[in-house]
Amino acid sequence: MRPFVYQRATDPDTAVQVLSAAATANHPLTRATAQPLAGGTTLIDLMKLDVMRPAAIVDINPLAQGWSAIEPGSERLRLGALAKMSDVAAHDEILRNYPVIANSLKLAASAQLRNMATLGGNVMQRTRCSYFRDVSYENCNKRNPGSGCAAMDGVNRMHAVLGTSDQCIATYPGDFAQALIALDATVEVTGRSGTRSMPFAELHKAPGNTPEIETTLQPGELISAFVVPGRWPRSVYLKARDRQSYEFALSSAAVALDVQDGTIRDARVALGGVATVPWRAREAEAQLKGQRFDDRLAQRAADAAFAEAKGRQHNSFKIALGKRVVVRALQQAVTMEI
Repeated sequence: MRPFVYQRATDPDTAVQVLSAAATANHPLTRATAQPLAGGTTLIDLMKLDVMRPAAIVDINPLAQGWSAIEPGSERLRLGALAKMSDVAAHDEILRNYPVIANSLKLAASAQLRNMATLGGNVMQRTRCSYFRDVSYENCNKRNPGSGCAAMDGVNRMHAVLGTSDQCIATYPGDFAQALIALDATVEVTGRSGTRSMPFAELHKAPGNTPEIETTLQPGELISAFVVPGRWPRSVYLKARDRQSYEFALSSAAVALDVQDGTIRDARVALGGVATVPWRAREAEAQLKGQRFDDRLAQRAADAAFAEAKGRQHNSFKIALGKRVVVRALQQAVTMEI
């Protein structure tokens, strides 16, 4: 790990000012001169690997008093960005009315990491692509823009089949983000101009020609909260992985349904483990809305979700696996007792 300066921010304005002053515009996160520190469960790993090389670390944990509240209501759920994953996953109201959120957090990482990791840090975690995380590989456009993508013709079993470009096929690794994007969440962002809100779906950027630019956050901006409208008691998060504990998804699905008298009035479907960003499967939703559920409908929705998928030498199996995960998640959502 390289030497760095440690600073502790005691209020949001200080944190934003320090990060803004140190920010290097249009540079990938690996080259940013300052990084915020919350749980540190991703940042410290990448610093040890020499992937991220910040000259300064800004500890934002003192902001937790104002940024860690869990606030369920009759019309919305508000989650502070510094709330711990474990606290949110165990909250009674979330278990009752947003099981897709609780499950997405419970199935992520280990219990020890969930006790440390924050919601804001979780959605900002970076890809687990081995070519990104191993600096001995020069050709990684996400880490070294313009150098190429070693995964294209390399070992790409864990890589994306949706949202890829000819510059990058790295998979977004998180779970919680799929629940947020499925539920039409918004994200509150605090920066130099105060606090702004935007759809969570606009936070992450597909790689395109600039895979080094992963989010739409401006220099110095910090995620301060997430807001989920409505309640979704009929919702599930299903995750297929190589082992049942402490493993990233090969394919996952966040599903939320509104079923009235046997008819699906509204449907939300998001995919994980298969795309370069948190992925909303609106084509699948269109197949479901206004229909009475059966297994054939579930299969049509799954086929629609992966209609644009593009597999490579080692990851083509994710397309068939992903369809099965969507079908099973829909079946579980329809039959769950609420």
